[in-house]
Parts: sequence; structure tokens; C-alpha cells
Amino acid sequence: MDISTILVRLFITFALSCIFGIERQKSHKPIGFGAFIFVSVGACALAITATILEPANPLPLLSAIVTGIGFLGAGALIKTNDKTFGFTTAASIWIFAIFGIINGVGEYSIGVSIYVLIWIVIFLDKLFEKQGVGYYQKKLVINTNKIIDEVEVKNLLLSSIGTKKYRFISVELDKKNTKLSITYLIEGTSEQIRGISNALFEKDWFDSCKIE
Repeated sequence: MDISTILVRLFITFALSCIFGIERQKSHKPIGFGAFIFVSVGACALAITATILEPANPLPLLSAIVTGIGFLGAGALIKTNDKTFGFTTAASIWIFAIFGIINGVGEYSIGVSIYVLIWIVIFLDKLFEKQGVGYYQKKLVINTNKIIDEVEVKNLLLSSIGTKKYRFISVELDKKNTKLSITYLIEGTSEQIRGISNALFEKDWFDSCKIE
């Protein structure tokens, strides 16, 4: 295999995974910009190496790549006492390893087809979220301008997203500046989650919040 072919395969993999990595970084996903590039380009490089070293049977090395990436994807899963989420991120890092492998063996048409399908799924997921279709889990950080009873925040969440749709994670107390920073894991439709922000603005103790 000549050097120009190798460079073309690596560059195509790098460029396309870079675009997707930027989107994941902007969306504050557990696996962001660098990881998608490293996984895709690394898988591509190993696929190229496998086809050079074992052109008759590169499958053993290629299958090892897929298995190894599964452990990285598992690290993207976020677990609470009764829920596990982050499956889309875990699956996306796995499929980008497949994407890199396919480009590495020179099957560009399959690689581009997979890439397009990935973006269609991401687009539909965002569309469903904007329209309030389905439930989504987000991390909510509420900052107050004075020390308050946490019951007030719980009542607000209860009225916004319903019972058992939120879980307390942590609280930080700033005695000097008389402030609180409370973190929750919340679950609800996109409309319900937006409603939390509107409800918070009406409270005199509210300072700022972050939903991610």
C-alpha cells in the first residue's frame, strides 16, 4: 500500500470524526472532541496495519479493536442508584471505531454511508428533544443568592417535573457569601426541563442555574 493511499484514509477519518467531535463537545457529552478523533484515527491506523501485515486474514486484529473500544464506551455510561444513561454516547464511540476501521480498509462508500446515518440519528434525537418527545436526563446546578431550606428547591422541582423525577447529587455551602450551589439529576421532557428555568426566575433566592 503506497503512502498516498494511507494518508488519504487517515485524513478522511480525521476530518469527519473531527466535525462530529466538535458537535459532541458543544453538547457537553461525557466523551468529547479529542476522544472521537483518537478512537477513529487509531482504529483506522490499526486497520491499515492489519491489511498490510495480514492481507489474507486481517480479521483477528480488527475484531480486537472493536472489543477494546467496548470498554471505552462503557466508561461513558453514568450510573445512579436505579438508572444508567449515556448509552447514545457509548454507542457512538463504538460506531466511530467501526467507521475508522472501514475507512482503514478502503471501503469509503460504506464509511460515508455510516457517517451520514450517524448524523441522521443525532439530528432526529435533537429534534425529538426540542419537541418534547420522550424523556431526557440532565444535570441541574442551582446557585442561590442566600442560604435557603432545600425543601424550597424540592417543591419547585416537584411542581415542575413531578415526583421521583429528580435525584439529589450534592450541595456546596458558601457561608462567607451566604450562597448555596445544589446539584440534581433531573428527568423529564424538554418542555418540563425548560419550565424549571422559568420557575426559578420567579424565586427571590435564585441567582443562576446550569442545565447540561
